[in-house]
Amino acid sequence: MPCELKIEISEELRERCPEFVGAAVCADVQNSPSSAALWDEIDLFINNYRSRYTVDSIKEMPAIQATREAYKRCGKDPSRYRPSSESLIRRTLKGNKLYRVDTLVDLINLASIAYGYSIGGFDADRIKGDKLVLGIGREGEAYEGIGRGALNIAGLPVYRDSIGGIGTPTSDHERTKLSLDTKHLLTIVNGYDGNRETTLACARFLQELLRKYAFSNGGTIIEFPTHNT
Repeated sequence: MPCELKIEISEELRERCPEFVGAAVCADVQNSPSSAALWDEIDLFINNYRSRYTVDSIKEMPAIQATREAYKRCGKDPSRYRPSSESLIRRTLKGNKLYRVDTLVDLINLASIAYGYSIGGFDADRIKGDKLVLGIGREGEAYEGIGRGALNIAGLPVYRDSIGGIGTPTSDHERTKLSLDTKHLLTIVNGYDGNRETTLACARFLQELLRKYAFSNGGTIIEFPTHNT
């Protein structure tokens, strides 16, 4: 498992979002179509979540509002291209059921709702090269969002490997998406609010979920950028 993968922040992203902190979890995993125990935990969490929040509460969630502000700074309208965490939370608070995808995706979605961060999930074996660089999408840059087809990522924060973009806070790329064959997981918590403590807490929660539901030892946490570790 390539936990030595480097994750860097481009100068253009750093200039617009100097507060950004990230935490990645790199782990050996065993995926499954579904986990009844995980969905028991998700249902219990969501019932409690709905008792405490309404859709209007989204305006008061720092992680979501910071991601929306990052979109504006980078040149994207967050109301047209919602961060994935906001979409998940809106769906939850409107009383709609979450989609069941597979165990890895489902547990990442739980962590995203719990902490409000948009979280990328990647099959690490499909990442090309030895590093990811977080930059800003360019006009005309090809990108196929998972289940969305061609996605205009101009003005979106985007992680790129040696081939091209693999992840934005709105949608990850089809090329590196998780599947039932995924054995090596890379998942990235995007802290545009600059809260290192909460970003790390979210990463540790992901480790806990991986231990319980993905036959994993929880893997390793990678903090970035390095000057914030």
